[in-house]
Amino acid sequence: MNVGRSVFAQLIAHLSHIEFQKCVVRYDGDHHHRSLSCWDQYLAMAFAQFTYRESLRDIEACLRSMSGKLYHMGFRSRIARSTLADANETHDWRIFADFALHLIGVARPLHAADAMAVDLDHSLYALDSTTIDLCLSLFPWAKFRKHKAAIKMHTLLDLHGSIPTFISITDGKVHDVNILDEILPEAGAFYVMDRGYVDFERLFVFTLSAAFFVVRTKSNILLQRRYSHPVDKTTGVRSDHTVILTAIDSVKAYPDPLRRVSYLDVETRKRFKFLTNNFTLPALTIAQIYKSRWQVELFFKWIKQHLRIKAFYGTSENAVKTQIWIAVSVYVLVAIVRKQLGLESSLYQILQILSFTLFEKTPILCTLQTIDEGANFAKNLNQLILFEF
Repeated sequence: MNVGRSVFAQLIAHLSHIEFQKCVVRYDGDHHHRSLSCWDQYLAMAFAQFTYRESLRDIEACLRSMSGKLYHMGFRSRIARSTLADANETHDWRIFADFALHLIGVARPLHAADAMAVDLDHSLYALDSTTIDLCLSLFPWAKFRKHKAAIKMHTLLDLHGSIPTFISITDGKVHDVNILDEILPEAGAFYVMDRGYVDFERLFVFTLSAAFFVVRTKSNILLQRRYSHPVDKTTGVRSDHTVILTAIDSVKAYPDPLRRVSYLDVETRKRFKFLTNNFTLPALTIAQIYKSRWQVELFFKWIKQHLRIKAFYGTSENAVKTQIWIAVSVYVLVAIVRKQLGLESSLYQILQILSFTLFEKTPILCTLQTIDEGANFAKNLNQLILFEF
């Protein structure tokens, strides 16, 4: 029963404290930091994400105002601005990265049956990065340009449920294509990428691993057409060719044939050309796979708007990475709770409700079901209005 437990405590109950402590022990997190444990640090930072706190002082003030409830919410230490700042500076960010990856491992099977924008019997991943601008005087370790600092969040998104499966946080100077060296391709899966990832030596690793890629090609790539395949131009597909690379260095890096699909977007009237190592799917499906890459852009937009990853509570590299990884774990936690409770509401709606009900002592299912009831009421009302007219 959840009687007497706050919504925040019920949320945290979906986390495995044993798995978290394994991550802490792995990096010796609590050995020399007795003032604030890694667990209390995680709870405070997760609370800040759920409630959109602006600063460490803001976090401290809010938690102090509810000091009588903190023990039952899972806190075992008094949260002070200075100790939380020290913890963000000193507790290894990899503790929270590993815990987020554990949560991802829990979330992915729950979303394995989710529908995708394209009808595909294979796993589908979208790879891209987003740049987070910083102030060079406050973040000198994140050099990007002469008078500008930035970090990049490289993300491989599982399009079944939009769950990130790989995240790498680098300074802004790291080129996107270098991240391909850190990804171990899954046999039979499809990876969709923009033209910034065109590197034939690295793409050939996907072919050797029996994985497939769909990437937008560049205009300066030298190709020779070998075969032309019939297409239905009413679908937007303009051509479907088997090609080989002709530049000497490119041929050495990728000696196998490739498939080039040209597609005209009817809505924008823009023409796209894709390269893939898959020769069996219809050309239209290849175009639809690339179009589904937009999901990773929506993921970046969502977390920037609804989580605290653009303004940071600390200025060190460790503090920044800690905050980002805890934000990712909060995103995945909400996705897990949504599935386990069988909710149809969007993650945004759930976060909005949680942001002002964390201290309420009501069953979390009853709290979140009101969103579904409201959405269903609005849907039924719209249908009734249409029927009357």
